Amino acid sequence: MKITDIKPYAVWVGSRNQCLVKVETDEGLYGWGEAGVSGRELAVAGAVNHYREFLIGQDPMQRDALWQRMYRSQYFEGGRILTGAISAIDIALYDIVGKALAVPVYQLLGGKHRDYVPCFATTGGRSYEQLIENVNLLLAHDWNVIRIGAADGPIKERGTDYNDRRLYEPRESIGLTAVWLPKVREAVGPAPVLGVEYHHRLSVAEAASFCQRLPSGTLDFLEEPIRDECPEAYAALRKMTDVPFAVGEEFASKWQFLPYIEQGLTNFIRVDVCNVGGLTEAKKVAGWAEAHYVDLMPHNPLGPVCTAATVHLAAAVPNFAWMEVRISPTEAQNYPDAEVFPVQHKLEGTRFPVPDSPGLGIEVNEDYLKGQTFKFWEAPHLHRRDGSYTNW
Repeated sequence: MKITDIKPYAVWVGSRNQCLVKVETDEGLYGWGEAGVSGRELAVAGAVNHYREFLIGQDPMQRDALWQRMYRSQYFEGGRILTGAISAIDIALYDIVGKALAVPVYQLLGGKHRDYVPCFATTGGRSYEQLIENVNLLLAHDWNVIRIGAADGPIKERGTDYNDRRLYEPRESIGLTAVWLPKVREAVGPAPVLGVEYHHRLSVAEAASFCQRLPSGTLDFLEEPIRDECPEAYAALRKMTDVPFAVGEEFASKWQFLPYIEQGLTNFIRVDVCNVGGLTEAKKVAGWAEAHYVDLMPHNPLGPVCTAATVHLAAAVPNFAWMEVRISPTEAQNYPDAEVFPVQHKLEGTRFPVPDSPGLGIEVNEDYLKGQTFKFWEAPHLHRRDGSYTNW
């Protein structure tokens, strides 16, 4: 079997752009993959087109060797754009191999450890009252692992800034969030797992101050409090708080995970199969984490292809906690358009059943994608009151 074509589709699907990739073969089998790096889909599609030039004619069964060739074929190896492209192609190759052997992808990763994949939901609120209402709604629907978005800041004190949704002052956010979270914990009791997402918007001092304001036992995890470029900064923060960290959604290789696993800088691995280098690389990260007793908590904010790949990864590793899903009573309650994804994994309550169908177990309407275009979208450029730029 040989690869005959690789087609990237960086197009608007539903409410966002997606970078979907189809790999075709001379035996009629094909596979679908998806790239991360949201907001830079055109750059990733360009990298996919580059890899296409030397992957055509190659054996799709040799996915690990092809991974090495893609990663190491340029002097400037690695980087999120390149590994985003590698991820999509790698996932599509697994889809092809699973179909060729008539087995689900998790069988290619060592077989399944579980019959279903538990998930966590995300919520938030513009006030404490709205937040606790949303949390209670999730609990009523049996969601017992809940991630809470940090508050933007004290709205009532913003005055003329009220309608400026791009204004973000970290100290105002931590002050309000540190008041809300203990109240949420008191209201829901000790059983539910509660975390908070800070989307790397804080400095070390701000993150430490936030954690130190919380009573012990309030949080089960703090996600991405600071940026990841400097592991030493996380090491400094680690010494200032005992709150477990969930880090790694933007990591683009096993090497980027290295200091965070080896030095105990994170307690949950937020690996993203569409960013890290696909299933080939994600499985290696999982084994490394297992050796250090760290569980996976995969990042999964994209589309049904990413969800399918993540379900197979989650099924095939022993060290797994919960998978992110963006379908719950407090978020989008509708699945991605069935016209675009006629076959996709369906959430049952708060979990995904592990499928038995060959490959990833998804289908994509390619004719629909051909009729779509790329729509420019940019993540919010947040600023402080003094006009300076701050992280989104």
